[in-house]
Parts: sequence; C-alpha cells; structure tokens
Amino acid sequence: MAILEKAQEAGRVLAGMFGFNARARKLDDVETFEHFVSARSAFVAQKKLYGYLKTRMGTRYPSMFEDDQFIASINIAKAHIFASCLSDMTIFAVADVGAQGRLSREQKNMLAHECHEAGLRGNAEQLAHAGAEQDWRTAFGARIDGIHWDNVAAGANVFDTSPATLVEWAPIAPQLKAYDREIVENSLKFAWIEIRRDYRRMIDRDAVAADFRNRT
Repeated sequence: MAILEKAQEAGRVLAGMFGFNARARKLDDVETFEHFVSARSAFVAQKKLYGYLKTRMGTRYPSMFEDDQFIASINIAKAHIFASCLSDMTIFAVADVGAQGRLSREQKNMLAHECHEAGLRGNAEQLAHAGAEQDWRTAFGARIDGIHWDNVAAGANVFDTSPATLVEWAPIAPQLKAYDREIVENSLKFAWIEIRRDYRRMIDRDAVAADFRNRT
C-alpha cells in the first residue's frame, strides 16, 4: 500500500474503530442516545486530530505513518481527545434530555455516568493505548459533582474541555502549538455546532427520558 493510502486508511480505520455511523435515525431510547453521544464524540475527535496533523505537516504528513513512534503517539492522543469529547458531549446531551423536569438531578447524574461509561466500555480496546481509563472516570465524576444541569440546558458552554485537550495531546512540537492554539481550539468548537444540530434534529427527549426512568 502506498504511503498516502496508508495515511488515508488510518483516518477511515479510526472512524470504524469507534463505531461512527453517519446514518441518521431517531434517538428515542437510551441505547440510541448513548450510541450517538459516543459515535459523534469519536468522529469529532478523529476528524480534528487528523485534520490538525495534516495541516501542520503538509507534504510530510503521509510519510509520518511509516514511523511507529509517531503512530503510537497518535493512538495515545486520539484516546485522550475522544475521552474529552465524550465528557463534553455527554454533559450537553444529558442536560438537554433531563431539562424541564423530565429527570431529577439524581437521574441526570445517573444517566450521565451510564452514558460516559458506555462510551469508554464500547471503545475499551482502542482507549487502552492511553492507559488512563480510571483517570477519565475520576475527572468526569468530579465534573458531574459540580455541574449545574439547568445552566447547561439553558445554554451554558460545556464544550471547553475537548478543544484544550486536542492541543495538549496532538503530537506536534510545543513551540508550534503556541501559534496554533486559538485556531485549533476554535476549529473544534465550530465542529460541535454541526453535531449539536444533528442531535437536535434526531432527539426525542421525552422518549429517552421515559426509557431511562423505566429502567431505573
């Protein structure tokens, strides 16, 4: 396989590894809700990581996929970025579903932990590269403990963790990241706009909340 084809295949494989499925279906139960959160978090993570690497490396980008150390760095970076995207998207989606009295605070906390755990568990093999699953769970738990669900549902920004994580973990020289930070972070923030648009088009809030209540 040619070097360029290897680089292109890497992006396709990552999307497949995380189970991204572009086919739209109604989000009307907990299972489809959790899958959407996990899959779209993975899609944003891989798209923006590979996009940043390709932009920064230019013509050198394809050849880097022959470097085993570089590939290992990407595997670790994509795991951390996915976990951060999963955290942001979970909080946004749970706040939305639970708003207007559909779920109590306790139920929102429970759904958030279940959704976050489903994303980690469903991608455990790929995330193992980073060896940080328990750290992600601990950080998410602390975030949930201090969350104001009503503020999030009213529009408070929760998509601030993933942009910073992308810059932090991307295998790019630190001196270059200093110049890139604002552009790269804004690029990821803009990507979430489309994801939220898809989510709002597909979500049946009452049905998801009812399914969760029935389970508990």
